Amino acid sequence: MLMYLRLISILGLTLLLFSCSKDKALYEPTKKLDPYIIYSEAYEAFEKNNFMFASKKFSEAEINFNDPILAAKSSIMSSFSLYSINFYEEALESLNRFIKTYPADKNVIYAHYLSSLIYFEQIEGEKYDLKPLLEAEKKFDFFLKTYPGSEYAIDLKFKKDLLMNQFAAKELYTANYYIKVQKWIPAINRLKLIIEKYDKTIFVEEALHRLVEIHYHLGLENDAKKYASILGYNYNSSEWYKQSYKILNRDYKISKKLKSNDEKSILDKILRIVKIKK
Repeated sequence: MLMYLRLISILGLTLLLFSCSKDKALYEPTKKLDPYIIYSEAYEAFEKNNFMFASKKFSEAEINFNDPILAAKSSIMSSFSLYSINFYEEALESLNRFIKTYPADKNVIYAHYLSSLIYFEQIEGEKYDLKPLLEAEKKFDFFLKTYPGSEYAIDLKFKKDLLMNQFAAKELYTANYYIKVQKWIPAINRLKLIIEKYDKTIFVEEALHRLVEIHYHLGLENDAKKYASILGYNYNSSEWYKQSYKILNRDYKISKKLKSNDEKSILDKILRIVKIKK
């Protein structure tokens, strides 16, 4: 009986092994796809603005290329295709993977530049979240510090000025809200931040005018005159200057603007030149 059971076990094991080997023979190794053909298909789709399909094919070409240079090129093209259809989150993820996978590739600089553009293009108006602005500023600062002489640095320097204008706009929006609800101290703090930190933006004039308004309203006429002098010294032909002047006594004279090549901030120049009569 024992011998019989052993024969059955051996027979069952043999059949199992035979079955497995037979099944295994049914699976053949996948043939490697030609990456040049795949890349050609991807590029053709890219030229036809079929960016989603192009991104997919570029990624497929990357996997099949043995040459790391061509694989990297496929990867960056896939990222750019995603960026072209405003798939920002997916594009950033793809770019970050590219930077980690191909750190020595010549297109790493472009990958950082494209990431900067993505953050910049997600910035919304002054009423919205500050986070995209902070992320864009961080990425811009990294790029300009790391690649100051690159061909993309000039464009980001220009966009950095636009970025600063957006920061100032948000501060002014918040300040005007505080003025509306008569919270004078936080309003003043926001306005001062604009003239101290964002003194090269287009919002400085209005910030100075609001400071004139607030201080005059609070009975701090000397402080109102001080900010009016700063406004008149720098922007004596602006509408904000005219509005500020109407608030003050008509016998009060605004200091005339003097020519200067000094590139210091507005407040530094005022402290040297403008004198306020008490």
